[in-house]
Amino acid sequence: MATTTTIEPGKRRRKPPLFSWIKGISQVLFTVLVTMVGLLFVTFIIGRVMPIDPVLSIVGESATNDVYEAAYRELGLDKPLFMQFLIFLGDVFRGDFGESLLTARPVSEDLIRVFPATLELATVGTIIGVLLGVPLGVIAAVKQGSWIDHLARVVALIGYSMPVFWIGLIGLLVFYGMLGWVGGPGRLDIFYVDVVPSVTGMILVDSLLAGDMVVFKNAVSHIILPAGLLAYYSLAYISRMTRSFMLEQLDQEYITTARVKGLSENAVIWRHALGNVKVPLITVIALSYAGLLEGSVLTETIFAWPGIGLYITTALLSADMNAVLGGTVVVGLVFVCLNIFSDLLYKIFDPRAK
Repeated sequence: MATTTTIEPGKRRRKPPLFSWIKGISQVLFTVLVTMVGLLFVTFIIGRVMPIDPVLSIVGESATNDVYEAAYRELGLDKPLFMQFLIFLGDVFRGDFGESLLTARPVSEDLIRVFPATLELATVGTIIGVLLGVPLGVIAAVKQGSWIDHLARVVALIGYSMPVFWIGLIGLLVFYGMLGWVGGPGRLDIFYVDVVPSVTGMILVDSLLAGDMVVFKNAVSHIILPAGLLAYYSLAYISRMTRSFMLEQLDQEYITTARVKGLSENAVIWRHALGNVKVPLITVIALSYAGLLEGSVLTETIFAWPGIGLYITTALLSADMNAVLGGTVVVGLVFVCLNIFSDLLYKIFDPRAK
């Protein structure tokens, strides 16, 4: 005898977990795809409207008209703009950004070579900024109106106001030129270049993997000043946002209830109040990290740091549009990946987001 199952009114049949998982992954991939296509379109249009002739950059100003026309057709510039974008789109999704005029190598190889330097610099700067900025913001909120609060606000204001190139030059002059406390421009002294094998492209990590503490200490002496400069800007942003988040939480009723129950002040502040701001704080830290990854152009230029910022700047000054477009796409991809990563962290730290 056949049996039938009935669903009680007001209840819905739950979808299998696998279905929800596949649906979530599909939505993320679709969002990434649409975002990247939009980014590529904007990047392509900017590359076309810039007052730089890519053909002249290749053949030179002394080339004949026949040579110019041949290069013009070879680059596909004689095709309609929509066809040019489709060709560009296909090349990018294959990882082909063309060749760099400066290095005569594929741009993708150059980006793989220079990006670890920027990743290392921005990571160290973000770690320092988080370790100092979060406690500073929490203490400023707890001591609202005190000298500590005013000091934290002044530190954040200076961090937003001071020009990067000025602080960098002053830092090099004082700490490297006058005091000799840190290493100079570049990632290593010339004596230590290529001493340890490149595994990750990040000198600090590679020297530790090789067990060479001499190279590691030399790398630390070179990175501490530019990373400290980036950390200061990260600290200013993170501390200000942490203070704002904490002030909002400290006025909530659950904080008063926790104090009435006899919890220690440290537990109320660092466990309960800070615990409830960690989700929005993830977004702040992710945005700060992404900003350091793409916004360290001046810092890399001042300290001769061979990262993606210096690479894009040099390429732009030399009218190397393949390198400029390739670097811009990588920076945009980093932003997208960090946003996805922060969304994943939401689900880990906040069960309500699942």
